[in-house]
Amino acid sequence: MSHFVLEIGTEEIPARFLQTTEKELAERFTALLKENRLGFEKIETRSTPRRAIVHIYDLEKVQPILEENIIGPAVNIAYDKDGNLSKAGQGFIRGQGAEEKDIVRTQTEKGEYISVNKKSGGKKAEEVLQEICPQIIAALPFPKRMRWGEETFAYARPLQWVLAMLDHLPIVFKVGDVVSSNQTYGHRVHGFGPFVIGHADDLEEVLYEKSRIVCDSVKRRQYIIDMANTLVAELKEGAKIIWKNDLLDEVQGLVEKPVPVICSFDESFLELPKEVILTTIEHHQKCFGIQGQDRKLLNKFLTVLNIDPEDIEVVRAGWERVVRARLEDARFYWKEDLKDSFEKWVPMLDSVIFLGPLGSMGDKSRRLEQLCGWLGEKVGLAGGDHLDNGVLLAQRAGRWCKADLMSKMVGEFDTLQGTMGSIYALKEGWEPPFAMALTEQYLPTGPNSLLPMSDLGACLSMADKADTLVGCFGLGNIPTGTADPYALRRAALGIARILLEFGYEIPLSELFEKAYSFYADDIKWKFSKGETLEKLLEFCQARLKHYFVGEGSETLVVDAVMNGRDTDGNLEADNVWATEKRLNTLKAFMRKEDFTENAQVLKRMTNILAKAEHSLSCAYDSSLLESDAEKELDKGIKAFSDVFDTNFANNNFMPVMDAMAKLRPLVDAFFESVMVMAEDKNVRQNRMNMLFAVMSRMNRMADFANLQI
Repeated sequence: MSHFVLEIGTEEIPARFLQTTEKELAERFTALLKENRLGFEKIETRSTPRRAIVHIYDLEKVQPILEENIIGPAVNIAYDKDGNLSKAGQGFIRGQGAEEKDIVRTQTEKGEYISVNKKSGGKKAEEVLQEICPQIIAALPFPKRMRWGEETFAYARPLQWVLAMLDHLPIVFKVGDVVSSNQTYGHRVHGFGPFVIGHADDLEEVLYEKSRIVCDSVKRRQYIIDMANTLVAELKEGAKIIWKNDLLDEVQGLVEKPVPVICSFDESFLELPKEVILTTIEHHQKCFGIQGQDRKLLNKFLTVLNIDPEDIEVVRAGWERVVRARLEDARFYWKEDLKDSFEKWVPMLDSVIFLGPLGSMGDKSRRLEQLCGWLGEKVGLAGGDHLDNGVLLAQRAGRWCKADLMSKMVGEFDTLQGTMGSIYALKEGWEPPFAMALTEQYLPTGPNSLLPMSDLGACLSMADKADTLVGCFGLGNIPTGTADPYALRRAALGIARILLEFGYEIPLSELFEKAYSFYADDIKWKFSKGETLEKLLEFCQARLKHYFVGEGSETLVVDAVMNGRDTDGNLEADNVWATEKRLNTLKAFMRKEDFTENAQVLKRMTNILAKAEHSLSCAYDSSLLESDAEKELDKGIKAFSDVFDTNFANNNFMPVMDAMAKLRPLVDAFFESVMVMAEDKNVRQNRMNMLFAVMSRMNRMADFANLQI
């Protein structure tokens, strides 16, 4: 068994590319090695801004040899009447790279055929690696690719070197204008190289010893945390770095040789809101804030260098000078904004375009005013100190929620939209729940992010997302593949998560129809209202299904629940909160011992009803019932229907399933003693209506035909 290592050296690659590159390298090497029948123990990947590394451990040295008997045409077709090979026979051996002397006659069940015994495999690992490494490197996907010089080869950034070694043996191949070798390069400043690697085991050890490069991103991340925490512990008791995982992931992807440094800024800047200071140093300078034991910001920040400077004070002063300039700008915008107010900013929204034909942000805010008022009424929103009427409070939030876009602070730091609205609302004396809702309008920002904490914030968030979804779908701006420029998938999932968390029983169709109604009549839509809402509901159903599966539910079970329909054919999944309850109920019921028998009965009823010649009805004629089994089933159906109708209306689903379980023995007895498809068409229709009285209700719970029993 051998150890293979590949190192792809480049100019600095953006940090956001690194994780995907590691994943792609592992997957592509795994696939091609399996395709080439070369076994291995494991694959590990590493990355820094200047290199991507693949380790393949315990790689087999030689492909196993496979012997196959390749069957050709029948003997009477392979030879002519004179015993010579026919064109069919000649074509067969030519296609197999064989000669006439290699032909073997093989007896099969269909007769005698010619064949050849063929061996494959036996390639050495170095031969296979020479073939697949250039393929893999050339095929790696990147959001953006570059070409350099006169090369047609494209990569994320220009290639500088490629190291490939199988134990002590260099694997030589060419990628673009670079020929692989046993040489690597270190840090640009601290030990540039080149360094000759004697064995695949030595690569990372040499890079660390010569340049202090930490190749493993996980170790590099932890190294930054440990070193930085040691430094901050020397400041004052209780001081802590405000670690942000996304920022930490980005920073570790910007350095090969991490050197944490603590810097300072003038205490007078602490008059700025904490969010403004953190945004300044995090988003613009890729640094981390530091807070005291009381969670108040200190006039300190942490930066991570990619160099061990000769004079740390000179470097520190440079960082402090840049941050000071940014904070001076922020302080200017802050003081200017405090001279203005929402009353000034709201009318200014009419000068900002929302989305082409959909009008201005002012138009959007007026739509949100109406939609938030409607939602406030639906959820029974309570009022506040300024506006004791919940509907009026929701309307004010909808009208004001985009106003901070006109502030100078958000104009400079766009990531603070919503946050600054909340801060300015507090400055104007509005109560904290109202102010917080202006921030919560943008939540959730992803599948695992925080949700709004208040009903007002939830209403504002749903209104904003519903308005955008309806507008984009009406214009035909529907996500395709990975393209989703307006983050519509995130918006749809956000609405679903809010409905689930808050327990709002607001049908999606009703929400979107109401949002559509607030758009102006003169908008030139691509789709009609009916088409828009139909496409949008299908899209949201798909996102909801994806969410449930992602939360651990089986796909078939989710499909069954999502396809539950009422007697008019409308999807019950329109009520998102109730859909999750139905899903959880079905999952719990499936764990019961008699679930399989119950599901099989439901499937059998569904199959029989599919043969109906006429439209079915839940009403049937009890006077046409003949056998005792029919009459007992009649009593059971009436009892089941009462339980179902009462509990389903209240989203109480387990009693429904229990009632079905009690009914099942009566249905079994009915099937054993009665021929449903009777010759008398009236009796046949009546018996099918009996079954329909059960299935029309159970189909609301789930489409049991989707379940594999």
